[in-house]
Amino acid sequence: MGVKELSIQAISQAVCNIRSSKLPNHQKLEMQVASLKTRKCKGKYEFLKLQFPGIVAYELENGNVKLAAGWLIEQAGWKGKMFGDAGVHKLQALVLVNYGNAKAAKYLSFLKK
Repeated sequence: MGVKELSIQAISQAVCNIRSSKLPNHQKLEMQVASLKTRKCKGKYEFLKLQFPGIVAYELENGNVKLAAGWLIEQAGWKGKMFGDAGVHKLQALVLVNYGNAKAAKYLSFLKK
């Protein structure tokens, strides 16, 4: 990024650049979803890892494992999926998108599926 001197502003700009390269323009979205944290005990995680070698997870200090919600959503085939005007963003599975006039009830209905 061509940073010559480390500063709060340079760090802030770097974070903004990284986020904007991975996420859609948040000003155009009606709703975003925060990262879901799904935790499984290590034994269950090892079992899942045998079935899904590409599983994305992070070991926690307490011995639990945090499964990456974005990976789970992608594996379910929901990344880029649309339900009328509501949907999951095509580039970032953790972002819900309003493609028109979707209301909260529409999001709740497809989240229950």
